[in-house]
Amino acid sequence: MFETLEIVRDGGVATVWMNRPERHNAFNATVIAELTRAFTDLSEEAGVRVVVLAGRGKSFSAGADLAWMKAAGEASLEENLADARRLADMLGRLADCPKPTIARVHGAALGGGMGLAAACDLCIASDSASFATSEVRFGLIPSAIGPYVLRAIGRRQASRWFLTAERITAAKALDIGLAHEVVAADALDAAIEAQVKLLLGGGPHAQAEAKRLIRDIPANRIDAEVAEETARRIAHLRMGAEAREGLSAFLEKRSPQWS
Repeated sequence: MFETLEIVRDGGVATVWMNRPERHNAFNATVIAELTRAFTDLSEEAGVRVVVLAGRGKSFSAGADLAWMKAAGEASLEENLADARRLADMLGRLADCPKPTIARVHGAALGGGMGLAAACDLCIASDSASFATSEVRFGLIPSAIGPYVLRAIGRRQASRWFLTAERITAAKALDIGLAHEVVAADALDAAIEAQVKLLLGGGPHAQAEAKRLIRDIPANRIDAEVAEETARRIAHLRMGAEAREGLSAFLEKRSPQWS
């Protein structure tokens, strides 16, 4: 079904492997189109509870394929805009996936690769991983990935990394909030499995609504409007079948049906 991806399903977990190792899983038009289709399909697939994004070979993703980017630069403004919109749409579909998403990062996650890691809900990295918003070195800016990186690390940190384009070590990625956990390379899969186990314990509808809450509630703002909106959301959820099942399971000392 895919030229550049491999999707492996295991129970309620779907792992999307970027499978272009000879190019360090760099983006081109085909990769972007296939990632868009994969994230769209998995968002709607009832049996999928968690999506893991990973890369085959030595790298998670080295970002945009520079030969493809050079060719795009020679195209018309209309063609460039359409191309950029397709990249932005792909990142949006990943970020807005109602299922929890985990970036499994090893090796390089550069440019768009760092954007993919930031767009996922969780980022688990090996201690040898490295990140960068390297675009300014090529006369470009981290534009499409910008909203997701800013959300992950904040504006003050972005001021450094967007402008210097320097490599961010795994330890520094953890320090600035880009990575949630950093482990030895041989412990990466076990760390992913531990997070998957935790995620499978949550109610799927509640998790989708929690993601919406994070997206919709303004940062650093607590006022009457925000209080009313959060009250409205919890009131609706309390009346739902999933909440009833979760509370009953807890009181009856059993696992909920979705677990």
